[in-house]
Amino acid sequence: MQAVSWALKEAVTFTRAEVTSASWESYPILRFSEVPAVSVEIVSRPELPPLGAGEAAQGPTAAALANAVHAALGVRVRQMPITGDRIIAAME
Repeated sequence: MQAVSWALKEAVTFTRAEVTSASWESYPILRFSEVPAVSVEIVSRPELPPLGAGEAAQGPTAAALANAVHAALGVRVRQMPITGDRIIAAME
């Protein structure tokens, strides 16, 4: 979900003088109301070292979403976040 939020919503805003994304209330981030239900299963593997698995999804998620936009609409959005305005601009 974090990778989807990065790809579709998150962007630090700033002027020439300062960062204007000053609070979580105004920062564009995926909210719980926008997240589909997620099922988590814990796989017991005591013989293996405990390692994270979610980090591997960060990179490919944005590419997969951009490719989905291309497959559906035939346009490439090459800047994140992938917003409706950027999709429309790519179509023009």
